[in-house]
Amino acid sequence: MSSSMVESKHPWKAWLYLAPAIVLLLVFTVWPIFNTVRMAFLENYSGLKAAGGMKFQFGFGNFEKVVQYKRFIQCMKNTVLLCIFTVPISTILALLIAVCLNSIKTLQKFLQTIFFLPYVTNSIAIGMVFAAMFNIVGSFYGTENEIIVTAGIINNVIEFFGGKPINWINYGSTYAANMTVMVIYIVWNALPFKILILLGGLQSINKQYYDAAKVDGTSRRRIFTRITVPLLSPMIAYVVITGFIGGFKEYTSIVGIFGESMGPADDAKRLNTMVGFIYDALSSNSQGRASAAALILFGIILVVTLINLQVSKKRVHY
Repeated sequence: MSSSMVESKHPWKAWLYLAPAIVLLLVFTVWPIFNTVRMAFLENYSGLKAAGGMKFQFGFGNFEKVVQYKRFIQCMKNTVLLCIFTVPISTILALLIAVCLNSIKTLQKFLQTIFFLPYVTNSIAIGMVFAAMFNIVGSFYGTENEIIVTAGIINNVIEFFGGKPINWINYGSTYAANMTVMVIYIVWNALPFKILILLGGLQSINKQYYDAAKVDGTSRRRIFTRITVPLLSPMIAYVVITGFIGGFKEYTSIVGIFGESMGPADDAKRLNTMVGFIYDALSSNSQGRASAAALILFGIILVVTLINLQVSKKRVHY
């Protein structure tokens, strides 16, 4: 069959079919990106002031204000720590669970569905459930006027095993306790997608490798490290890269547990992230500062992604 027969005689039809998607991309993706870059370099840009006819000078003042903001370092620290803790833990757990699921024949589909449920559940709703689990539900005065505290399910489990209740997220809680709750929640919420990707990769591996290893009497540990991990490395690299990208954009999980305060009552914004910083700037009608923070976050994600890609070139086996 000649190439002329494969090519359409009416190329305008293809453009007509693509037109709705192209228009939507231009309106909701290309233009917002362009406008964000534009606003970031307009000094003290504000949408309300711009609507009133005010003109803004070109400069880097918005970036300076973002860096000089008193909570910027804290927002950056929270974002980086969440990535450092959650991405490796969730990736390792997802790999182990995927390997276990792949070796199970009975109820495999049912277990896959159970593990995938958090992925299709609203993040805010899950956060509210976690907040109730780690929360100190309330306190009241007993018969001797002593204060009795009723704890959430996590503290009930700790007390059952003889431990003392921990103030995880309430007034007076520590930064370490808050961060522990967030790491547990984010890891749990990130597992379904990673398990799905890794399990799909495992099921595509040629079984002849495992059969040959069994004939040679290779141990399970060596099979895992020498066959499974190398052949699964492209998928592992993918979930690590997407994990870091998602980690740097973390916001809804913290809102789900702590609400808009992004921290306990005695230290609001304690766990604020870079995305939370951007939303705060938008709520105060400081679109220029929000755009500058968004570009800074984009630059950080780009650098981290490029580093991951460079490392994966040496570690990934295709």
